[in-house]
Amino acid sequence: MSVRKTRRVLSLSTLFPNSLHPRFGIFVAKSLEALQRDTQWDATVINPIGLPPVALGRYKPLAAAARNGHEFGFEIHRPIFRLLPKVGGRLNPRLIAKSVLPLARRLHADRPFDLVDAQFFYPDGPAAMMIARDLGLPFSVKARGADIHHWGARAYGREALLETAREATGVLAVCEALADDMATLGMEREKITVHYTGLDRDLFRPLDHLGLRARLTNTFSVPIAKDDLLLVTVGALIERKGQAFVIKALADLPKARLLLVGKGEDETSLRALAKEVGVAERVHFLGSLAPSMLPPILSAADAMVLPSASEGLANAWIEALACGTPIVITDAGGAREVVTSPEAGVIVARNCRAIREGIELVADRPHSPEVVAATAANFSWEANGRALAEYYARLIG
Repeated sequence: MSVRKTRRVLSLSTLFPNSLHPRFGIFVAKSLEALQRDTQWDATVINPIGLPPVALGRYKPLAAAARNGHEFGFEIHRPIFRLLPKVGGRLNPRLIAKSVLPLARRLHADRPFDLVDAQFFYPDGPAAMMIARDLGLPFSVKARGADIHHWGARAYGREALLETAREATGVLAVCEALADDMATLGMEREKITVHYTGLDRDLFRPLDHLGLRARLTNTFSVPIAKDDLLLVTVGALIERKGQAFVIKALADLPKARLLLVGKGEDETSLRALAKEVGVAERVHFLGSLAPSMLPPILSAADAMVLPSASEGLANAWIEALACGTPIVITDAGGAREVVTSPEAGVIVARNCRAIREGIELVADRPHSPEVVAATAANFSWEANGRALAEYYARLIG
């Protein structure tokens, strides 16, 4: 039975799936989907697509993805804003607001909103602030990790973050550690509410190991032996995620095989590194996969290894644990809020030796998939959606 909708939120998110990048910002879509499905809030999403004045090369298919639609149970609008690649960072909030405002005014006039929401702190937050000012509405902004750490390290970015936080009616962070970082940057800590990520509990659960490795061998043409130490890393192939450290660690783990799930700009250099250290035949690039493909991989693995330089609270951590697979991660973001017991895995330093030792520790430690999965028991999209609805309700009184 559907819940009667009595409140409306206009959510601005540059992080959102589209036809070209169906996994991009999927956690935003899932959170708002739960809000729309299970609470009194009705969501409308504006997902601005940044394109240069002439959309050539890699931007051409992105231009084709700038299509409105009804997805995840709500309306999605994808207006185009003009992007200046590599040099337009400080301009993007105003360019987004300029593009979005006519649409936001029209939507608000047709069916008034109660709140404007930004799903990423920069550039979404300052843009949402401008839109909320124009519409005369309160607004909220959410921090996810990279938006604070990356933009907060730049003078103009820090200034924009702090102004947005001051003017916002409410501020969200994905974990306590990030909220503390935001306070260190100069934001009011008491104004920040922690809003943990969710999890599709029907999809991410321990699967019977029997036959899983053979299934992966057939699906991905990866020769996985019964006694292989199977490792998986889930994340964009970028320096910040640290796949290079795991590849180097493999040189001292002769029985280990690594599955890399994700795509990104570092794929070529990571392939070259695997050849250089002599482990190319044990490193397998699986690309970006649909969510339904992840549980068999995670359940079959002995550990999910993700030595990130920075994080908020990674969905990959929670999804691995929910599949009964312990994690080997660095002390980034909310790591200590997730690895709260030996069953969940281990937190290690961001170097090859520490990562190798962490993998060996987790591999040698007997564990029950059900016990590991219990460490993620508090995460669900339903809980995430309810918490978001309660937070929004507090903002509008």
